[in-house]
Amino acid sequence: MRAVFGVLSLLIVVAVIGVLAKKQLSPAPVKVAPADTGVNLPAPAAAPQQQVQQVRQQIENTLQQARPMPEDK
Repeated sequence: MRAVFGVLSLLIVVAVIGVLAKKQLSPAPVKVAPADTGVNLPAPAAAPQQQVQQVRQQIENTLQQARPMPEDK
């Protein structure tokens, strides 16, 4: 009798975990806005290729700067 309750409890726990996992793994519903909302989105400041180039230049400039040396005490 005790074994039957143990197995039944395990099956219930596995079922609950399965339902929760299914909820977590299912894709979230996507809300689609109407096409004509009257909202004007700003145009990007630069093309993606230009943005990548700007980031590269900033990184290179940062790497070229000398690091401040700590003072010995």
